[in-house]
Amino acid sequence: MIKLRKTLFVLSADAAAFSIRAERVGDVPAREALLDACFGTTRASRTCQRLRDGYAPAEGLSLSAVRGDKLVGTLRLWHVSAGEVPALVLGPLAVDPTCRRLGIGAALINRALAAAKALGHRAVILLGDAPYYARFGFSAERASLLTLPGPFERQRLLGLELSEGALAGASGMIVATGASLPTARAARGKKAPRAVPCAA
Repeated sequence: MIKLRKTLFVLSADAAAFSIRAERVGDVPAREALLDACFGTTRASRTCQRLRDGYAPAEGLSLSAVRGDKLVGTLRLWHVSAGEVPALVLGPLAVDPTCRRLGIGAALINRALAAAKALGHRAVILLGDAPYYARFGFSAERASLLTLPGPFERQRLLGLELSEGALAGASGMIVATGASLPTARAARGKKAPRAVPCAA
Protein backbone atom coordinates (compact mmCIF):
# COMPACT_ATOMS: atom_id res chain seq x y z
CA MET A 1 0.00 0.00 0.00
CA ILE A 2 1.37 3.41 -0.96
CA LYS A 3 2.16 5.83 1.85
CA LEU A 4 1.31 9.41 0.95
CA ARG A 5 3.10 10.80 4.00
CA LYS A 6 6.22 10.94 1.89
CA THR A 7 6.40 14.45 0.46
CA LEU A 8 7.19 15.01 -3.20
CA PHE A 9 9.24 18.13 -3.94
CA VAL A 10 9.14 19.66 -7.39
CA LEU A 11 11.35 22.44 -8.73
CA SER A 12 9.99 24.46 -11.61
CA ALA A 13 12.00 26.28 -14.26
CA ASP A 14 11.83 29.51 -12.27
CA ALA A 15 13.13 27.72 -9.14
CA ALA A 16 9.82 28.03 -7.25
CA ALA A 17 9.57 24.92 -5.07
CA PHE A 18 6.32 23.29 -4.03
CA SER A 19 5.50 20.01 -2.37
CA ILE A 20 2.67 17.52 -2.73
CA ARG A 21 1.45 15.58 0.29
CA ALA A 22 -1.63 13.89 1.68
CA GLU A 23 -4.35 16.34 2.63
CA ARG A 24 -4.49 17.20 6.34
CA VAL A 25 -7.44 18.27 8.47
CA GLY A 26 -5.86 21.71 8.83
CA ASP A 27 -5.93 22.11 5.01
CA VAL A 28 -9.73 22.13 4.83
CA PRO A 29 -10.42 25.88 5.27
CA ALA A 30 -7.71 26.80 2.74
CA ARG A 31 -8.93 24.07 0.36
CA GLU A 32 -12.50 25.38 0.46
CA ALA A 33 -11.32 28.97 -0.08
CA LEU A 34 -9.20 27.84 -3.05
CA LEU A 35 -12.14 25.96 -4.60
CA ASP A 36 -14.35 29.05 -4.15
CA ALA A 37 -11.70 31.22 -5.79
CA CYS A 38 -11.30 28.87 -8.76
CA PHE A 39 -14.92 27.80 -9.34
CA GLY A 40 -17.06 30.49 -7.71
CA THR A 41 -20.27 30.18 -5.78
CA THR A 42 -21.91 27.91 -8.39
CA ARG A 43 -19.57 25.01 -7.70
CA ALA A 44 -22.01 23.40 -5.26
CA SER A 45 -24.56 22.99 -8.06
CA ARG A 46 -22.26 21.41 -10.64
CA THR A 47 -23.19 17.96 -11.95
CA CYS A 48 -20.10 16.16 -10.61
CA GLN A 49 -20.79 17.57 -7.16
CA ARG A 50 -23.74 15.17 -7.03
CA LEU A 51 -21.20 12.34 -6.94
CA ARG A 52 -19.47 13.90 -3.93
CA ASP A 53 -22.20 15.35 -1.71
CA GLY A 54 -22.60 13.22 1.39
CA TYR A 55 -19.64 10.95 0.56
CA ALA A 56 -16.07 10.72 1.78
CA PRO A 57 -13.26 10.85 -0.79
CA ALA A 58 -11.40 7.64 -1.58
CA GLU A 59 -8.97 6.74 1.19
CA GLY A 60 -5.42 7.89 0.52
CA LEU A 61 -6.44 9.92 -2.54
CA SER A 62 -6.88 13.46 -1.21
CA LEU A 63 -3.81 15.54 -2.05
CA SER A 64 -2.59 19.04 -1.26
CA ALA A 65 0.09 21.09 -2.98
CA VAL A 66 1.91 23.48 -0.68
CA ARG A 67 4.30 26.32 -1.47
CA GLY A 68 5.98 27.67 1.62
CA ASP A 69 3.22 27.63 4.22
CA LYS A 70 0.41 28.25 1.72
CA LEU A 71 -1.89 25.65 0.17
CA VAL A 72 -1.75 26.28 -3.58
CA GLY A 73 -3.38 23.16 -5.02
CA THR A 74 -5.90 20.45 -4.20
CA LEU A 75 -7.11 17.24 -5.81
CA ARG A 76 -9.37 14.47 -4.53
CA LEU A 77 -10.72 11.23 -6.00
CA TRP A 78 -14.03 9.53 -5.17
CA HIS A 79 -15.48 6.03 -5.47
CA VAL A 80 -18.13 5.53 -8.14
CA SER A 81 -19.77 2.83 -10.18
CA ALA A 82 -19.32 3.65 -13.87
CA GLY A 83 -22.15 1.70 -15.41
CA GLU A 84 -21.59 -0.97 -12.73
CA VAL A 85 -17.82 -0.93 -13.23
CA PRO A 86 -15.89 0.13 -10.09
CA ALA A 87 -14.00 3.35 -10.79
CA LEU A 88 -12.88 6.66 -9.34
CA VAL A 89 -13.98 10.18 -10.26
CA LEU A 90 -11.17 12.74 -10.30
CA GLY A 91 -11.93 16.23 -9.06
CA PRO A 92 -12.16 18.89 -8.24
CA LEU A 93 -8.64 19.90 -9.26
CA ALA A 94 -7.79 23.47 -8.32
CA VAL A 95 -4.56 25.46 -8.41
CA ASP A 96 -4.01 28.95 -7.02
CA PRO A 97 -4.31 31.33 -10.01
CA THR A 98 -0.95 32.92 -9.14
CA CYS A 99 0.81 29.54 -9.41
CA ARG A 100 -0.67 28.04 -12.56
CA ARG A 101 2.55 28.05 -14.60
CA LEU A 102 4.50 25.99 -12.09
CA GLY A 103 3.23 22.53 -13.11
CA ILE A 104 1.28 22.02 -9.89
CA GLY A 105 -1.86 20.67 -11.61
CA ALA A 106 0.11 18.11 -13.63
CA ALA A 107 2.09 17.07 -10.56
CA LEU A 108 -1.11 16.55 -8.54
CA ILE A 109 -2.67 14.46 -11.32
CA ASN A 110 0.42 12.33 -11.86
CA ARG A 111 0.77 11.70 -8.12
CA ALA A 112 -2.93 10.88 -7.72
CA LEU A 113 -3.00 8.46 -10.66
CA ALA A 114 0.14 6.68 -9.48
CA ALA A 115 -1.33 6.36 -5.99
CA ALA A 116 -4.67 5.12 -7.33
CA LYS A 117 -2.95 2.46 -9.42
CA ALA A 118 -0.77 1.39 -6.48
CA LEU A 119 -3.89 1.04 -4.35
CA GLY A 120 -5.44 -1.33 -6.92
CA HIS A 121 -7.93 0.98 -8.62
CA ARG A 122 -8.47 0.16 -12.27
CA ALA A 123 -10.23 3.15 -13.86
CA VAL A 124 -10.68 6.91 -13.44
CA ILE A 125 -13.42 9.14 -14.85
CA LEU A 126 -13.54 12.94 -14.96
CA LEU A 127 -15.42 15.84 -16.49
CA GLY A 128 -12.89 18.25 -17.93
CA ASP A 129 -10.99 19.76 -20.83
CA ALA A 130 -10.06 16.94 -23.20
CA PRO A 131 -6.91 18.54 -24.69
CA TYR A 132 -5.48 19.14 -21.19
CA TYR A 133 -6.24 15.69 -19.78
CA ALA A 134 -5.22 13.77 -22.92
CA ARG A 135 -1.57 14.07 -21.85
CA PHE A 136 -2.37 11.84 -18.86
CA GLY A 137 -4.12 9.22 -21.02
CA PHE A 138 -7.76 10.31 -20.61
CA SER A 139 -10.06 10.07 -23.62
CA ALA A 140 -13.73 10.65 -24.41
CA GLU A 141 -13.83 7.28 -26.20
CA ARG A 142 -13.36 5.33 -22.95
CA ALA A 143 -16.39 7.08 -21.41
CA SER A 144 -18.55 7.31 -24.52
CA LEU A 145 -21.28 4.99 -23.21
CA LEU A 146 -21.42 6.52 -19.73
CA THR A 147 -23.62 9.31 -18.46
CA LEU A 148 -23.82 11.60 -15.43
CA PRO A 149 -26.74 12.45 -13.10
CA GLY A 150 -27.26 15.93 -14.52
CA PRO A 151 -26.38 18.13 -17.49
CA PHE A 152 -22.90 17.78 -18.98
CA GLU A 153 -21.04 18.24 -22.26
CA ARG A 154 -20.47 14.81 -23.82
CA GLN A 155 -16.97 15.63 -25.13
CA ARG A 156 -15.84 16.58 -21.61
CA LEU A 157 -16.66 13.21 -20.03
CA LEU A 158 -13.34 11.37 -20.10
CA GLY A 159 -12.06 8.00 -18.98
CA LEU A 160 -8.69 6.46 -18.20
CA GLU A 161 -7.89 2.78 -17.73
CA LEU A 162 -5.23 2.14 -15.09
CA SER A 163 -5.62 -1.53 -15.94
CA GLU A 164 -6.10 -2.51 -19.58
CA GLY A 165 -9.74 -3.17 -20.46
CA ALA A 166 -11.08 -1.84 -17.16
CA LEU A 167 -13.73 0.30 -18.90
CA ALA A 168 -14.44 -2.12 -21.75
CA GLY A 169 -18.20 -2.31 -22.15
CA ALA A 170 -18.86 0.16 -19.32
CA SER A 171 -22.19 1.86 -20.03
CA GLY A 172 -24.94 3.59 -18.15
CA MET A 173 -25.13 5.99 -15.23
CA ILE A 174 -22.16 6.95 -13.08
CA VAL A 175 -23.25 6.80 -9.43
CA ALA A 176 -21.48 7.41 -6.12
CA THR A 177 -20.46 4.33 -4.14
CA GLY A 178 -18.11 5.74 -1.52
CA ALA A 179 -18.43 5.73 2.24
CA SER A 180 -21.20 8.01 3.47
CA LEU A 181 -20.30 10.97 5.65
CA PRO A 182 -22.02 11.38 9.02
CA THR A 183 -25.29 13.30 8.51
CA ALA A 184 -24.21 16.47 10.34
CA ARG A 185 -20.95 16.71 8.41
CA ALA A 186 -22.66 16.06 5.08
CA ALA A 187 -25.19 18.82 5.78
CA ARG A 188 -22.38 21.29 6.59
CA GLY A 189 -20.76 20.46 3.27
CA LYS A 190 -23.89 21.49 1.37
CA LYS A 191 -24.02 25.06 2.67
CA ALA A 192 -23.49 27.79 0.11
CA PRO A 193 -19.78 28.45 -0.39
CA ARG A 194 -18.43 31.90 0.35
CA ALA A 195 -17.05 33.95 -2.53
CA VAL A 196 -13.31 34.63 -2.67
CA PRO A 197 -11.79 37.03 -5.21
CA CYS A 198 -9.69 35.37 -7.89
CA ALA A 199 -6.39 36.93 -8.94
CA ALA A 200 -5.94 37.28 -12.68
